[in-house]
Amino acid sequence: MALPYERAEIQTWSRYLANSYRHWRNQDLVTIKNGKTVALSLFEAPCAIVSHGTQTDPIFNYANRCALKLWEMDWDIFTQLPSRLSAEPMHREERANMLAQLDTQGFVDDYQGIRISSQGKRFYIKQATIWNVIDDTGNSIGQAATFQNWTFL
Repeated sequence: MALPYERAEIQTWSRYLANSYRHWRNQDLVTIKNGKTVALSLFEAPCAIVSHGTQTDPIFNYANRCALKLWEMDWDIFTQLPSRLSAEPMHREERANMLAQLDTQGFVDDYQGIRISSQGKRFYIKQATIWNVIDDTGNSIGQAATFQNWTFL
């Protein structure tokens, strides 16, 4: 079975992730910008990177190796998870408020919150950046997050 970053649709999504991050933050998420190489760079990045689509109850559609390890899931399980379930019920309103803030500025810096792995391990993320993922024509197609600072609780 092919690794996620080897799939054409993930290579395209990876390009959207990287280009959108650059659009909102005016800096690069990774320095490699072409096809399979950007997909590999994102998947192997030393920080967690996750994203979801624009459904009413968005489902994760991307996680790099770091995020999969942190949430203790494989690709197939993670990409079936509604993103709201990555937070404990008592922290979901905080998460929803942050997502609403994206509507006005396109990204949020310095986000923090508590998440939970598939095995029930709680971890506190800090200094996360969340941004709207846009396609080549500027249409919103999802939201993504990256962070490299977390502490297990």
